[in-house]
Amino acid sequence: MLMLNKTELNPASFILNGVPGLEDMHIWISFPFCSMYVVAVVGNCGLLYLIRYEDSLHKPMYYFLAMLSLTDLVMCSSTIPKALCIFWFQLKKIGFDECLVQMFFIHTFTGMESGVLMLMALDRYVAICYPLRYSTILTNPAIAKVGLVTFLRGVLLIIPFTFLTKRLPYCRSNIIHHTYCDHMSVAKLSCGNVKINAVYGLMVALLIGGFDILCITISYTMILRAVVSLSSADARQKAFSTCTAHICAIVFSYSPAFFSFFSHRFGNHTIPPSCHIIVANIYVLLPPTMNPVVYGVKTKQIRDCVISIISGSKGTKSHGI
Repeated sequence: MLMLNKTELNPASFILNGVPGLEDMHIWISFPFCSMYVVAVVGNCGLLYLIRYEDSLHKPMYYFLAMLSLTDLVMCSSTIPKALCIFWFQLKKIGFDECLVQMFFIHTFTGMESGVLMLMALDRYVAICYPLRYSTILTNPAIAKVGLVTFLRGVLLIIPFTFLTKRLPYCRSNIIHHTYCDHMSVAKLSCGNVKINAVYGLMVALLIGGFDILCITISYTMILRAVVSLSSADARQKAFSTCTAHICAIVFSYSPAFFSFFSHRFGNHTIPPSCHIIVANIYVLLPPTMNPVVYGVKTKQIRDCVISIISGSKGTKSHGI
């Protein structure tokens, strides 16, 4: 009886059941997931390599892009390899502590993703509204400091998730109907009161997502005002074109996030669980996959660097510091 009580309070492991209702389709679902993950890893590693070794990319905009690429790599690598193990090898078991670690990394770096997108919006605001002061405002130390603050914000706000989840008693099924350990997916297995978890999760979403979206909105409002006031149509087009890739990155990141957030709270009875799980995976997989593609296509400097490397006529340094 004592052993039973101990197991109930602190389970040794959970079972990640994949996509509920589509178990027979797991092998087919794995192909697009695997393809997108390969594109994400290769694309983001390629961007980090270019930004590291190309002198022409040693600018604030590309330093923020490097932060985004690194964040994307950690975010998708925290979830997709385990999901593929579930789909291909039926390796569904995950230890309790391992589950908490995965939860921490997922939520920390999705929060970091939002924060870096906000920093990139501020970068575009300074570049367009204060072009003459751009290099003096966004110095390397300033970029390092805001990047560190954004990372620490995520860490400090997400750490309580692990303690709030660990304190709960678990006396129900240990099967998680998901491909990874999401905070509320784990908490819902508890037979205790999860109201604190739900309230704190909502508060973190508002503190991170709400604040970042507000800053992005204000930045682009100021950018729009500045661009519209330009007298030359070519100048307006050029200013807008520098924001295109970032706007695409915002759409790719926040669209699945909003769908997942609101469907969990208002669409539980109308949207099937399998749809929730697939969108949750798209949320951590689509931005890392598309960001390198979009920035590679839309950003002339990156495009030129790739072409020069492929053609073998790279003019900048090719060896690291």
